[in-house]
Parts: sequence; C-alpha cells; structure tokens
Amino acid sequence: MTMSNNSTIGLVELPQLKLSDPDGNDFYSLRKWEPIVSKLVLLSNLQAGGFQTKFINLRDGDYHENYGRITWRGIELTKNYVGLDIKSVDPDSCEVWCVTVNFTLYREIAMMVLKHLASTGKPVVVGGSDPFADPQIYIRNGASVVVLDKSGAANWPLFNYLLGKGSKEDLSGVVLADGTQYAKHKTPLHPEEWPLPSFEVAKQCLGTQYWMDPFPEHLKPIGSIFPDIGCDRHCDFCQTPTYGTGYRRMSPKRVLEWLDIQRQAGAKSVVSVSDQFLGRTIFPNGRDEILEIMKGIRDMGLTILWPNGLELRKMTLGRGRNYESTDLTPDEELIEALYHWDGEKGTLAGGLPAERPVFGREAYAKLLPWQQHKRIVRTIVQAGIPMIVYHMIIGLPEDDDESMLRLEEALWEIYYEVKAINPSLVFQIAPFVISPILGTPQGEIIRKSGLLRFDDPAIFAGFWTASVDTNHLSYEQVSNWQFRLASVGDSKNLQVPQRFRNLPTEAKDTGKIVVPA
Repeated sequence: MTMSNNSTIGLVELPQLKLSDPDGNDFYSLRKWEPIVSKLVLLSNLQAGGFQTKFINLRDGDYHENYGRITWRGIELTKNYVGLDIKSVDPDSCEVWCVTVNFTLYREIAMMVLKHLASTGKPVVVGGSDPFADPQIYIRNGASVVVLDKSGAANWPLFNYLLGKGSKEDLSGVVLADGTQYAKHKTPLHPEEWPLPSFEVAKQCLGTQYWMDPFPEHLKPIGSIFPDIGCDRHCDFCQTPTYGTGYRRMSPKRVLEWLDIQRQAGAKSVVSVSDQFLGRTIFPNGRDEILEIMKGIRDMGLTILWPNGLELRKMTLGRGRNYESTDLTPDEELIEALYHWDGEKGTLAGGLPAERPVFGREAYAKLLPWQQHKRIVRTIVQAGIPMIVYHMIIGLPEDDDESMLRLEEALWEIYYEVKAINPSLVFQIAPFVISPILGTPQGEIIRKSGLLRFDDPAIFAGFWTASVDTNHLSYEQVSNWQFRLASVGDSKNLQVPQRFRNLPTEAKDTGKIVVPA
C-alpha cells in the first residue's frame, strides 16, 4: 500500500468489530460488503473541490487481531477487529488522512487506526457522530482536527488549510489539536448542493450485503443514499437534533440523479439511510415529493430498503402533527408508494421504528396510540413488503417485569395480525436495549442516574449487550427480556447474536395481560 504523493487525502473505512464469546459465537454480524454511504458522500465532496483522494477500505480482508477482553453477564467476550491489518497502511503514503467514526461502538478501533496514521506526523482529520459528541478524546489520541460540521461545509477550507493552500481564518466548524475551536460561521451545506459522485466513486462504494443473509443475487450490487440531513423531531435518545443543521432535504430531481448514477454503475437496489425521509411531509408539496421520488425509483427498476425506518405518524392524513385533532387515518396512497412490492421490485425490506408501541410511549412524541399504530402497520403489510424488522427500545428507567410481559403480549398480537394478512411475510422483532449515546439528553440522564454498569464502548454502545439497570431490573434481567422478546414471531432473527438464537419461545401470558388501546 505504499505510495508517495504529497497532495493526496487518504480516506479510511474502519475494519469491523468482532465481539465473540468463548464458543466463537459473534454478537455482531460481519458485513464487510455493505454499501459505504459515508465515503460516497465525502469522496464526491472532496473530488468536486479539486482534491486528490485515495480510498482505503480496511473492511476488505480476513485479517483478525485481538485488542481486548471484557466480562459481561459472566461471559468473557473477546474484542477483535476484522478486515485488513491496520499496520499494512503506510502512514506516509498520503499527505493528510481522514477517518469517519459514526458509531461509538467502533471508538477503540478508530483510536488504533488514528494512532497508526498519525505515527509519522501526518495530520489526521476525524469526523462523524462520535467525535462530534466528544472531540477531546480524539484530540488526546492524536487527531489533528475534529470536524463538528455534519453538513460538509467545513471540508474545503479545512483541507486547503492542511495542504498549505488556505488560511486559518477560513476555517469553520472544526477543533484543532491545540484546542482552538472555530465556530460554524458558514451556512450548513444543503444536501441539494452535495456534489454528485463520479461513476468510479459510485462503483467503488457499492455493496453486496445488507440485512438478509443471503441477499437476493438479482438485487446486487446495492447502492446507498442519504437524501436529507437533520430531523424535525427531538427524541431524547437521538443525536441527530444536536447537529445544528435543521432539517434539509434533496429535491426529487437531485435524489433521482444520485440514484441514477449508482444504477449506471451497476446498482440493482439501494439502501436509504435517511434519519427522517418523511420529514418532507411538513412542507407544502412534501407529500408530492415523496410520491415523485418513489415513482422515479420504480421507473429505474431499482429496489429500495429502509433500514432506519420511516416515521409512522407521518404516514397519516395528519402528516405527523401532534394535536388532539390530528387525523391519524393511514394515508393509503403514500403507504402504497413507500412499501409496494410486486415480487421483483419496489420495497424489499424496512425497519418500523415502533420504539415503545405500548407502555413507555409517552417518552416519544412521534408515536401513535396502539390501535392506530396497528392500523398503520397492517396497511404497510397490505402494500406487499416481504420483510419487516420491528424496532423497539427497552430498558427505560421504569421498565419492570410486568411492563415487559405486557409488551410481549402486544408483540404477539401484532405479529398474528400481520401474518394473517401475509403469511409469507418475514416479521422480525428487534428489541434494542437503551444506550447512553454521548451528546444526547438520554445519555446524560443515564450517566447521572448511576444505573450504567459498563463504560466500555463495545458494551454500552452495542445493540445486543445490555449495560444499564432500570429502577426495577438488573442489566442481566433486561438482557434476558431482550432475547426473550427477540424470539417473538419469526424465530430466525439474523440480528440476534448467534449465542442467543433459536432459544425456546416463552409461552404467552394470554388472558392475564390487558394491552391498552
């Protein structure tokens, strides 16, 4: 990997985390061939600014290296990274390095990469959600700069400065290693202005894996898109509202331009990683924009997946408003456009952000009452989507055995209702445990509460490793409930760690628990 070019910016994709028990069972699915949306956007941005770039994908290999152990639930878990050997990258092969860390789960691996790249004195720029929340820990471990502007507006002035072509006065939305912070004085870059990728970049960032294992061959390769930034909601568990960008969206024309380039590069399907695609509905003509985008996707012959899910409340005639008079009737035309599947194209899979469909719903303004929630979900299933992952959050401070029993009853109820509509539907339950995400109100509350039991990012930032007690349950009991709830419905849940798959499904407590309307 050695090369010498004193104007090249090296963009590094981190290797994958492999968290294993003594029997070799993994807690996270290794998907080294997923589409790489962050580099798709960043490579396009830098190349449009005239910068020479080199992309190094450290996922692309089978090298394993252990970097730690931790005991959780009495089980010794081994932390490894998998991909290419970090040391195989020549730190002098690029003039400037850039590392993106969007998940705290990967913080320790990111630090290893950061220290290696900085070992010969080359500047390393770190961006992404985790350094946004805690820039100083990256500065202390060798970062030259941490980027605090999530929109991309900071990039060109920053890299011009690092390459000796610009001045500090032009910097915006960054923190330097000496502690100097340059406030964001530039208007956030609108997604409409994000430069389109070249054919070569689009092809380089395609993937062949996502969610389903195996992924249908005729729908490979897989592209990706980030059609908007920010969110109109302020859920206390989410970092997105803290970015300071407001909610900004691409026009339908721009969305379809991004997708068409990837289609030309070979994509047969595309993953939308939007945090709030249906945020468009709050604007005049926003609903029409959604219909236009979905028609364009179908006309291109592309299949789409919604892994982060779409807000159910915004699929109503009331467009997600939070008034007592809001019409919560399903918008059937909109739902059909978003979730139609004809057996060949349309929407292959999607997450449904149920969060807390029954007890605990009050914490989330975007959620629907239970009966209206079920009505929306049934309407989605009637549109033909073949796979749904039903996302929930458990481990809230007041969670106890009774509330978990009631939640389990509700899950079986909705499972049987959707299977009655489409017996072939794959309906998986994904009960994620609460996580103290840095920079969020929920994260701050958890850390102050004294309920956090683990401060290791491989544990507390993971979806399948409970780390927080409730006021009534230990973290071990929360974990037991997580795997019990994950066994509701279609038992072959590929998101559940292998050690906990195929557990006997607990008997329902039928007739004893009343699910509220």
